[in-house]
Amino acid sequence: MDGDGIGADLAGLAGLAEPTRRALYLYVLDQGSSVSRDEAAAGVGIPRHKAKFHLDKLVDDGLLEVEFARRTGRQGPGAGRPAKLYRRAAREFSVTLPQRSYELAGRLMARGIAGARRAGRPVAETLDGAAREQGRGMAAEALRRAGEDPPPAVLLAAARSVLDEQGYATRPEPAGVAFANCPFHALVAEHTDLVCGMNLAIVEGMLGNLPPLPVAAVLDPGEGRCCVRLAASGRADP
Repeated sequence: MDGDGIGADLAGLAGLAEPTRRALYLYVLDQGSSVSRDEAAAGVGIPRHKAKFHLDKLVDDGLLEVEFARRTGRQGPGAGRPAKLYRRAAREFSVTLPQRSYELAGRLMARGIAGARRAGRPVAETLDGAAREQGRGMAAEALRRAGEDPPPAVLLAAARSVLDEQGYATRPEPAGVAFANCPFHALVAEHTDLVCGMNLAIVEGMLGNLPPLPVAAVLDPGEGRCCVRLAASGRADP
């Protein structure tokens, strides 16, 4: 699970608002291989010390990665110290407001389609299984955050924090917990049953792998919110 969530992506991308840093980042991206400080400084027309400062900030922000290599190819004594080189980071950044998780939807659907082809079963069934497996991982993270033998209120709070990181924007209500945001919003209009079923399976998979809580996942579609909510015990009817 990504404990930093959208905040980490925002922090990383915010550095690109600085013009010199953005120019250096784009320069590194345009190269076919890692670049040195001297090459980057010359590429954007700034002093070496200034390039060093901004390149290292891009590394701190997770946008660039560092490697060390000898450009001359010489080895052994007298070959000199390896040069510090910069390359694009493997990490991906994505920020949407309200928060969306289309990459997760794509991964789950791909697993569902692949599973259906392997087993000769309907895609809806295998997608349900993939979504429940996602929920299982979320349950493990909630248990880790809640600590050993947590009371139900603490466990529910931990579960809500995991759901919030996935983009569900939970909020307490007298009837339970509402989800103010759907992480797969753009897909709902054309694939309502598929997406709502996937959301329900994720949340049921999560609750099913936690100690009993006084809530249950139910479908309750409404304007401007997710189609799923957590209904308090005895309040399962929409």
